[in-house]
Amino acid sequence: MSKLWEKSTDKRSSGLAKKVEAFTVGNDYFLDRVLVPYDLAASAVHAGALKFAGILTEEEYLLLTNGLEDILKAWNEGAFEIRPEDEDMHTAIENVLTEKYGELGKKIHAGRSRNDQVLTAVRLYEKEKLNEVLGSAIETAELLIDFAEKHKTLPMPGFTHTRKAMLSSVALWAGGYAELLIMQIKAAEGVRSLVDRSPLGTAAGFGTTFSINRELETEKLGFEQPIICATTAQLSRGWVELQLVQYLSALSAVINRLASDVILYSSEAYGFFDLDEAVCTGSSIMPQKKNPDLAELMRARHSQIAGHASALQILITNLGSGYHRDLQLTKEPIIQSFESILDLLEAARWLISSITPQSENLMKACTRELFAAEAANRLVKDEGMSFREAYRVIKENPDSIPAQSPEEMFKEYSHLGSPGNPGLSLLRQELAKLA
Repeated sequence: MSKLWEKSTDKRSSGLAKKVEAFTVGNDYFLDRVLVPYDLAASAVHAGALKFAGILTEEEYLLLTNGLEDILKAWNEGAFEIRPEDEDMHTAIENVLTEKYGELGKKIHAGRSRNDQVLTAVRLYEKEKLNEVLGSAIETAELLIDFAEKHKTLPMPGFTHTRKAMLSSVALWAGGYAELLIMQIKAAEGVRSLVDRSPLGTAAGFGTTFSINRELETEKLGFEQPIICATTAQLSRGWVELQLVQYLSALSAVINRLASDVILYSSEAYGFFDLDEAVCTGSSIMPQKKNPDLAELMRARHSQIAGHASALQILITNLGSGYHRDLQLTKEPIIQSFESILDLLEAARWLISSITPQSENLMKACTRELFAAEAANRLVKDEGMSFREAYRVIKENPDSIPAQSPEEMFKEYSHLGSPGNPGLSLLRQELAKLA
């Protein structure tokens, strides 16, 4: 089967040509398997645009769209194949249409380029996957709030510089991660606005002389608006993907820190949390080991996503305007990043569900030094000292810090966001609005 760009006079059977083809195709044909349904959807809309432009008759339009539906059915059944010699999904799809309808199958490529084809498919994929990610992040934040509410009265040491600092609580710890997720979910509107512009009809980046109704194409594909300047389409390729993967990396960074805390707090040195055996593994040599492998690999997944962002940053550096073949390699980082973040958020829910706080150890860890700042505050309130003087008194007389009951201290922490008032109901309200 011929490729979309191939001339009938091409002589590409030499050994060198085949090696070059393998290098330039890479694993693009494999990655395109993910994008097939989006390319088919865009092709159906493009066929409609060609009908309105007078390039296709009603009968031809119906035949082609039926053919596209048949390919989608074959793809859903695992029967549609993209081979290395096809180079990409566009060639594979057009070859099937040509085998079925002859010259009519070739007419669908009028007025478009592989450039706007692939970019449209990628942006449709990104729109859908971003919604999946946000839904998964909402579920994860909700589970954290559930966990916080379940253990609302449990005190916990708060740390700075990995040293004990002040009194905290299990609810405040979990609520903090829930709120970070909520903030990141809200921040999605910015990156969504970048993705939600239709490239279809920009062709190779300079438009086409066919009278394509790009606004109608945009509406039918569910984009917010079309890319206005045709040149913007290829300028945006990789640039949008970079910001999208950076967004996913910022989301995974929240889970990375959560996993790090769980690893630390479930260790023998702390004993604050116990982890279910299901999320741990043993050692091949040390019978006593209960290793937090799930949490450790969650951290590693974040590193992978951050690496994809770095790869995109470097990949698009120093490219001038228009299309460059370098941009072919932007597909893999975006597809792998979406797969990783969805796996990571699901793993986070497994991890949260596996945590059992150890109340006795948590209470025991709330030692006197956690109340040093509050002891200084009391001198300010009860004796009218300046805080700086009170700070000096407590620092020089640490034994004067009274032993405190965490439960009693919770009552003194009344302001929003404190151990005694973590604001979980407000977080729940924010999450409900997002959902």
